[in-house]
Amino acid sequence: MSTKHFSLTSESVSSGHPDKIADQISDAILDSYLHADSSSKVAVETLITHKNVIVAGEVSSESKQRDHIQAIVSNVIRDIGYTDPSLGFDHKEFHFQNLIHEQSININKGIENGGAGDQGLMHGYACNETPELMPLPISLANHLVLQQEKVRKGGDVPWLGPDAKSQVTIAYENGKPVSLDSIILSTQHAKGIGESLIKKTVLELIIEPTIPKRFINNQTNILINPSGCFEIGGPQADTGLTGRKIIVDTYGGACPHGGGAFSGKDPTKVDRSGAYIARYIAKNIVASEITERCTVQLSYAIGVAEPTSLSLNFHGTGNRSENDVASFIRNKIDLSPLGIIKRLELRRPIFRSTASGGHFGQTNQLHTWEKLDMVDDLRSVFSTNKFGSPKGSIS
Repeated sequence: MSTKHFSLTSESVSSGHPDKIADQISDAILDSYLHADSSSKVAVETLITHKNVIVAGEVSSESKQRDHIQAIVSNVIRDIGYTDPSLGFDHKEFHFQNLIHEQSININKGIENGGAGDQGLMHGYACNETPELMPLPISLANHLVLQQEKVRKGGDVPWLGPDAKSQVTIAYENGKPVSLDSIILSTQHAKGIGESLIKKTVLELIIEPTIPKRFINNQTNILINPSGCFEIGGPQADTGLTGRKIIVDTYGGACPHGGGAFSGKDPTKVDRSGAYIARYIAKNIVASEITERCTVQLSYAIGVAEPTSLSLNFHGTGNRSENDVASFIRNKIDLSPLGIIKRLELRRPIFRSTASGGHFGQTNQLHTWEKLDMVDDLRSVFSTNKFGSPKGSIS
């Protein structure tokens, strides 16, 4: 991203997208176990298609939630908005299979000793393009689908369906966002709704309240339901699977991804907790004005508590050495799985709230990895220059 002129595209999907339904079900099941037994070890996957829901995975817990899982699934589907059979899916009518079983004894022993539940690498990222210190394209893409949901659930547009997708392409110059190349918003709708009404409603109630006018020019390409009719959506149209929207969940392609999904995994799984602490580190470093952009990489070995690596990349925008800041972070933060869980208070049933709208950048007090409580410490050690306010503010 050091090229003088370039574009970056990010997409997001609504809570009613099949993959996001699966993510929310998996995290709702996780929350149920954590609510009853905060030490539960959970790794649950969900597959959803047409009128079928299958949950599978491994659980080790003192709580016996098995008899409640179908009700949890039904409640999630209802809350999303699939309450009418005309949408092709209904929270009251689906075939359910529960294939959850006990966690491997070998893995469980490694976790109980404080080690990581698996090997792997995780990335965290932050930049000063938006007030929430997220890349502008994914921030706008997420806000578009959240606005679609707000309009849909508000009742003013009863023909909007739960399934929707957005895509935003931003043009950059010298590393700064300058304009919108394109906006795509596709939304499910009821039968018999004309294209002109759909486009007018989406433009006036979803796009215009979300996208800053200064980014739109005569060359901005705005596409609303470009495929035409979108009456058939959700699980009737496409199969959903937990963990299939990992770029949507994170930074929209602005930085690397370690490959591990989050939803359905308790915080002893470093795929999740490692990615959360990496975001926390990156965000506090950028907020302290040490750098304009920061990528954090962590890696772990199965059964080993301490990370096998921690590296920072300031992308040529920093005013301090990455190695010096990394050394400070290692001394300041316990990066073992148990240390991360304690610092971010991750043994709470908070994870369903992460499963739609992105795991990062939301203004949700439960998301402790978004806290900026290390800024003063970083500034006291690394006296920093001022970079100014976020250039891509959407407020």
